[in-house]
Amino acid sequence: MIPDNKRTEILDKFKAFFRDEIINNHRKNTLKLKRLQEFKINPFLWFYLAKYLTGDTSPVSIAKILIYPRVLGTSITTTFGTAMQKFISTVLEGFGSTTPGIDIEFVDQIDFTKKYCQLKSGPDSINRDDVTTIKNHFREARNRARTNNLKISSDDFVFCTVYGERSEMNSFISELSRDYTVYMGKEFWYRLTGEEAFYNRLINAIIEIVDEMDMPSIVEKVIEDLSKEISSKVTTSNLNQSQTPKLQQSQDKTKMETVNKLRQFGLGDEQIAEALGLTLDEVKQVDSQD
Repeated sequence: MIPDNKRTEILDKFKAFFRDEIINNHRKNTLKLKRLQEFKINPFLWFYLAKYLTGDTSPVSIAKILIYPRVLGTSITTTFGTAMQKFISTVLEGFGSTTPGIDIEFVDQIDFTKKYCQLKSGPDSINRDDVTTIKNHFREARNRARTNNLKISSDDFVFCTVYGERSEMNSFISELSRDYTVYMGKEFWYRLTGEEAFYNRLINAIIEIVDEMDMPSIVEKVIEDLSKEISSKVTTSNLNQSQTPKLQQSQDKTKMETVNKLRQFGLGDEQIAEALGLTLDEVKQVDSQD
């Protein structure tokens, strides 16, 4: 049985890892999003989604529908996945394996047999190519053990994930489970530490860390900066009714091109006026200046 001080050590290392690798990198990736060039924009959807989310199509609303999916979805998921090697070498450094193709080795605290483990982040973390790679790693490790007169059975090779449940595993993990044992999330931590509630203790450790954060202010600042760029590119300057049409065309060429482009996408003049913060007359002026 792993002693309590070893479990506490894992918890402390996990908190440090989450703070240094996940939160800090998430913050850095969030700050990158203040530039419009970081996004692949679908002009058919952004005004609709802005209206759907906030009830208007202002630059701030458009910035929100671009930023929220990135900071709450793909960005943090990618950050966690790419930090797995660091997780293994820091949080689980005492379980590191010298066997090629094996991430960690540990004595299963339930059946007390030694396990040779490939460890991934979550239930959707491998694809079809990974299945072949993992099977090859396990097969090569077993052949190497035979060469060295070590008795290791196929049951000793396990595939594990840091989080997730069996019901969430993708088809590739399910395929792998037909040949090798799979432990998901809570099962893995129970087998590793011998404490059934250890998975929940890890989650509680994260809750303690997030209480120290002030991420909302960072996200709001990024939204503000991005909205300014959106405003400058989509509404470069309000058409000045006191200017002659020729001078307006020279100064507002970008805006006029935007109006025409939105018309090509099927938006009516009233929709364009709302989206660009113009009056309907100002939008209609573009027609007369073509």
